[in-house]
Amino acid sequence: MSNRLIHTQSPYLLQHAHNPVDWFPWGAEALEKAKTDNKPILVSIGYSACHWCHVMERESFEDAATAELMNANFVCIKIDREERPDIDNIYMDAVQAMGVQGGWPLNVFLMPNQKPFYGGTYFPNQQWKGLLSNIADAFDKHEDQLAESAEGFGNTLNRKETEKYGISAGNQELDPDELTEIIAKITSQLDPEWGGMNRVPKFPMPTIWSFLLDYALLAKNTELQENVFFTLRKIGMGGIYDQLRGGFARYSVDGEWFAPHFEKMLYDNGQLLELYAKAYQVSGETFFKEKVSETVAWLEAEMLNGEGGFHAAQDADSEGVEGKFYVWKYEELLNLIPDEMPWFSKLYNLKAGGNWEEGVNILFQTISENKIAEDFGMSIDQFQAKLKDVKAQLLEVRNQRIYPGKDDKVLSGWNGLMSAGLIQGYYATGEKSMLNLAIKNLEFLQDKLVVNGVLNRAYKNGSAYTPGFLEDYATVIKASMMAFEATGDARWLDFARSLTDFCIAEFYDETDGFFYFNNPKAEKLIANKKELFDNVIPASNSVMARNLHRLSLFTYEEKYSDLASKMLGGMKELILKEPSFLCNWASLFLEKLVPTAELAIVGNGAIVKASEFQKNYMPNSVLAFSESLTENAAILADKTPDAAGNALIYVCFDHACRKPVSSREEAISQLPYLA
Repeated sequence: MSNRLIHTQSPYLLQHAHNPVDWFPWGAEALEKAKTDNKPILVSIGYSACHWCHVMERESFEDAATAELMNANFVCIKIDREERPDIDNIYMDAVQAMGVQGGWPLNVFLMPNQKPFYGGTYFPNQQWKGLLSNIADAFDKHEDQLAESAEGFGNTLNRKETEKYGISAGNQELDPDELTEIIAKITSQLDPEWGGMNRVPKFPMPTIWSFLLDYALLAKNTELQENVFFTLRKIGMGGIYDQLRGGFARYSVDGEWFAPHFEKMLYDNGQLLELYAKAYQVSGETFFKEKVSETVAWLEAEMLNGEGGFHAAQDADSEGVEGKFYVWKYEELLNLIPDEMPWFSKLYNLKAGGNWEEGVNILFQTISENKIAEDFGMSIDQFQAKLKDVKAQLLEVRNQRIYPGKDDKVLSGWNGLMSAGLIQGYYATGEKSMLNLAIKNLEFLQDKLVVNGVLNRAYKNGSAYTPGFLEDYATVIKASMMAFEATGDARWLDFARSLTDFCIAEFYDETDGFFYFNNPKAEKLIANKKELFDNVIPASNSVMARNLHRLSLFTYEEKYSDLASKMLGGMKELILKEPSFLCNWASLFLEKLVPTAELAIVGNGAIVKASEFQKNYMPNSVLAFSESLTENAAILADKTPDAAGNALIYVCFDHACRKPVSSREEAISQLPYLA
């Protein structure tokens, strides 16, 4: 027996297609039924890699008695939050307004008009059945009171974020002392022992480290730079990183990066790939390069859809047990690598009784490879060769296990983040295959996910669906501009520009100067939200604002820059108050305060000269190049080679250029720094 979810594409919804619950996907049929039957709506939101979502399904949604209660009294709607982050945002805000800690699965009860009156996250089965009975009874006897409560929450949801936080878009003066204050606030929250922010659980939060690294480079602050590298080393040595295959899990449940929540999300890995690539470019540390290469190897081995797209996520669970695929019994390792166990167990803190729960071990490094090599009388080269062999051997064994489930839909926004990471990885390693993966991905997004001029959110089984959100447009625009910088191919600048113009026409709210997360013209929801604060993915408005700033430098169109400046002006006071949740905005603050360098290279040898800039990470700059005279981007127009036709490098600020030079060293000397 199956329900209506059997006709959907989402792996998460399909997991619930054979539940005895009469699930509907979100849409007109379910919403009309609630009105016609005058039944409350139960909206249950989760995602395929969510451990507690699986637990609640097993306990409640597969249970016939629970399903009977749900079917008799509610119109039950299942939502994949990754496909519909707009609806998730609305009802997550509602639950938090009710004073409940948010999370997933998110279960919210609505009036037939979609306005919420009660909600929560995971409920054990007995509690869930009691709640269903109580709410059904309350709706039957006190519908008017529930409607009044829902009306109040509906009004709260409709209050604009800009009004809630007292934000008014407009130009503001930017002061270097304010940037110093921002840095001081963030660094006061760092964990000096384990890196990262001083919080538990620990999320990598790449946006924070990206901002700090850029600031450190522009301020020539080596201590801050080392703080960033310290955190990246700790993450890369931790259990949060898959030591055998590559790729990062979503977060660690402790403060040491030891025990992860084992799901691997594409959005984390795209951002961390970009960050580790930059770290390698700046430091030359092979540790960072290794994380880049291994993570791309994981992507190629396990996350490609065969058409150029990248799958969304891998679950934490296999065989119903969280982390089972990734952990090791000591005896198993002893049988596989008896001769190597003395140094291998010291390297990864392995214990005979297990270093984690249920007697199993997570591979968790706390001592440097150099120290282990020295302790066991090996040169570092010998040690690393042995380690590589052992990892390959164990990976082969691990690959015989039952794999965790995979969410194999393609999400355009997350693909944009991964393509940006791959392009940075190409700059760092010189591996052309990384650039090729990114270009193939962008071509796939352009060919398969843009339908009638609209970028769609998701793709599976040959079809694109759900009009994209600001997150999708913003990250694909960012990756497209990076593709233009990497290849010199103007089609990527044109693609970025067309998507940007679409966002301004469809998502921009002229009343407050920011962009809606959802396109209000695409579907009528009970509220239209704006995303201002960074989370594990940076706020879509902040990504968009940085895109607008960069696009204006490529195109010489001031309208883009004006929008970015006004958005930053509106956010400035909040950035000063809460910088650790607004680091992508702080990056724009940095880019606007220290003039962004426009580097244009034209003439014979432009490609070689451009690659010299690309392989050395330079924050706060945009790059365009052409082997011949061209008008395909304003940044390159009117730029000429020397008399012999050889490439000249133009360093410009606010479209005004310094005297052209012929070497990278001369160009670098023209760049500004923070005093």
